[in-house]
Amino acid sequence: MKKGYTLSLFLWAFSAVALQHQDTANRVLIIDFGSQYSQLIARRIREIGVYCEVHPWSMDTEKIIAFNPSGIIFSGGPESITTENSPRANPIFFQLNRPILGICYGMQTIAAQLGAEVQTAECAEFGHATITIDEPSLLFKGLSLTLDVWMSHNDQVVTLPKGFMLLAQSDNSAIVAMADIQRNIYGVQFHPEVSHTECGTQLLRNFVIDICHCEPTWKEEHIVDHLVAEIQNRVGSDHVMLAVSGGVDSSVLALLLNRAIGDRLHCVFVDNGLLRLHECEQIVSMFDQLGIPLTCINARDHFLHMLAGVTDPENKRLIIGREFIRLFEREARTYNNLWFAQGTIYSDVIESAQTSSATRCIKSHHNVGGLPSDMALRLLEPLRFLFKDEVRMIGKRLGLPEYMLHRHPFPGPGLAIRILGEVKEEYLKSLALADAIFLQELRNADLYERVSQAFVVFLPVRSVSVKGDARCYEHVVALRAVESTDFMTARWAALPSDLLALVSSRILNEVPGISRVVYDISNKPPATIEWE
Repeated sequence: MKKGYTLSLFLWAFSAVALQHQDTANRVLIIDFGSQYSQLIARRIREIGVYCEVHPWSMDTEKIIAFNPSGIIFSGGPESITTENSPRANPIFFQLNRPILGICYGMQTIAAQLGAEVQTAECAEFGHATITIDEPSLLFKGLSLTLDVWMSHNDQVVTLPKGFMLLAQSDNSAIVAMADIQRNIYGVQFHPEVSHTECGTQLLRNFVIDICHCEPTWKEEHIVDHLVAEIQNRVGSDHVMLAVSGGVDSSVLALLLNRAIGDRLHCVFVDNGLLRLHECEQIVSMFDQLGIPLTCINARDHFLHMLAGVTDPENKRLIIGREFIRLFEREARTYNNLWFAQGTIYSDVIESAQTSSATRCIKSHHNVGGLPSDMALRLLEPLRFLFKDEVRMIGKRLGLPEYMLHRHPFPGPGLAIRILGEVKEEYLKSLALADAIFLQELRNADLYERVSQAFVVFLPVRSVSVKGDARCYEHVVALRAVESTDFMTARWAALPSDLLALVSSRILNEVPGISRVVYDISNKPPATIEWE
């Protein structure tokens, strides 16, 4: 069994329990065929106010039935339905009598599985297209008869399945949207989830609200009450040890757990030596202000020893995840009936999971794919189905201070994945100082909260420079700043050139061993936010 599927099965037990108190009449199941946009579908549905989850196309029949969705969405995907071993939708979906919406590959697999013909298109479509709506339907309710949409496909449906009618077409595709109105099965060749599609969110709203008859009950106050009740129901009278990173996710979880179980919460912070400048002191002060006790463990030498000579980013993540758990397991011996909690969020889960035979996970987050298989602790992850902006939303409701609420995310593996290649102590010192300079100048320019995440990356290359009339051959760092809401997609931040010049000047003058500063202007996708 592949690692990604093992992960999904490992986490299913929590998913099933977590949803016992979820509004089962108002939730959508998104079946992922490997599309880079699958997480965007989930974001749009959540924004509409309806709970949803993303699961791989290989999801077991028993789990599909247990989920009992109000509606089902098939995502796009990178494979061709015309090949023999490409992914197919579980036949159970067509027997559940639930509305289905197929997007791109999702529409193609509906057509092929219901007896229609799908062929490789003579002219592939990637990007903007204009479609014409030929037939009124609930799916296109309130939309104009022509729409600008976003296409991304090589194949196209060339005949309609039995019982289906044509809804829309384009100059390049005779069948752009189709529907079996009696069975509530719809398909669209374009991607309504991306911002480039005109009225795409309205189309999804039409499907979820008007066709699936969901009510928008996924609201801030309901999320908090649901999470508190779920923690209390799951934990009972047991104690919980929380792995604290000092970031938004674990800080919000600390407040949530504190509300749910009070003094049975034990927060533990591990100083792994891979932190930002003065990070440990700031975290201690932060939790003191929250009024939540915090235990600190100094493990700097241990982590640096375990990472010595390691250059592969996946190995770094796995080592750090394993060693974190081992430390927490030792700490847990002083308690009975203990749960291990961590601030895993939905983007961690999605990026760590393998969804199709053609795709592997983007990266194994140390707190998901990096967990050792023989972990002795019972895992508690109340935030694992929330996106970053949802976590911030409930953090604000729980009273997390503004300066903490908008603190930039910091990965669990820390600076280890912001040093490309081997992690060395001298690299850590240079990177921490350069990173502190960048963040300080963003605050000075009142830009820190305007960007979603900013940091410095240490590159394993050297560049010639001249310092004090002497030739130097020193390292290069890259500045990275992005704008995002859910961190599943992001665009590079167009920072003022005078600010970049100031940051570069300070780093080159104040940080030993750095000879050049560059700026990363890559969006996500295709790039990820972190370099490793």
